Amino acid sequence: MTNYEEILQILPALIEDNTYDMTILSNTSALLFEHLKQINWVGFYINKNNTLLLGPFQGKVACTRIPFSKGVCGACATTLKTIVVPNVHEFKGHIACDSASNSEICIPILVHNKLYAILDIDSPVLGRFNEQDKLYLEKVAQHLNHQLEKILE
Repeated sequence: MTNYEEILQILPALIEDNTYDMTILSNTSALLFEHLKQINWVGFYINKNNTLLLGPFQGKVACTRIPFSKGVCGACATTLKTIVVPNVHEFKGHIACDSASNSEICIPILVHNKLYAILDIDSPVLGRFNEQDKLYLEKVAQHLNHQLEKILE
């Protein structure tokens, strides 16, 4: 079981004095990759002109560009809501960047009420992500949102 309380204690110290968004995202992806169990990829897709571009991540080589019309990340970008997918092979339009991934969670990162990025986490385990993961990863997103709003206009 993931100790999300520990992640939420460490995260502010990692990001609060940083004024560069890529540093914040890089350390956050490393922290999550280190602490989350049974995952094979964690990272960010940055919104640039309604296309998601690969940002800081931990894991294998990844897709570099995702349109809003494709995949779990695209659906998250379109709805601006967290999406938990127990079996990505049953998700219409899923993009298989890593064939070992079987489940996924995507959380939108909003800055000044606009989509800034998607936090994307993949697992080789079917049904890996649950309501507890959703709740705590949304808290991670809130911390990111708070710091990013201070440094981005």
